[in-house]
Amino acid sequence: METRTPSESRTVMTDLVLPSETNPLNNLFGGELLARMDRAASIAARRHSRRIVVTASVNHVAFNRAVPLGSVVTIEASVSRAFKSSMEIYLDVWIEDRESRTRSKANEAIYTFVAVDDTGRPVVVPCLEPETPLEKQRFDAALRRKQLSLVLAGKMRPEEATELKALFEDH
Repeated sequence: METRTPSESRTVMTDLVLPSETNPLNNLFGGELLARMDRAASIAARRHSRRIVVTASVNHVAFNRAVPLGSVVTIEASVSRAFKSSMEIYLDVWIEDRESRTRSKANEAIYTFVAVDDTGRPVVVPCLEPETPLEKQRFDAALRRKQLSLVLAGKMRPEEATELKALFEDH
């Protein structure tokens, strides 16, 4: 099976926050940011799998900072782990200060996409080989998140969640 790196799926989208995209406090609507993140994650998943991809879940979203009207918003997305047919996509959202041009992290999210064929059936995706310390950290954490999700959905017995159990064992 072919292996790819997170950098091969890296997607960067930069855009401006316009008045029609803001709430009464002149901050970007959360739903607008979710849609932008979904598009960036979709591109990253497609770059990794080279297949049609569909959003399976939005696993985590943290709206840590408001994104004001007129802000330059940059969304960075890349595959953090590939499973059989699914891929976890980690996204970082940055806003740029208008005057100093310094960037600060505003939000982050984790999406899951599934690669499918032309009939919508799941297909196998390439393995992922993380390279940087951050990529390795996100890769390891993705398996724990997947196991937790399966346990909570009743699709895995807690005692089978070995990576998750390791967090709680005394060393």
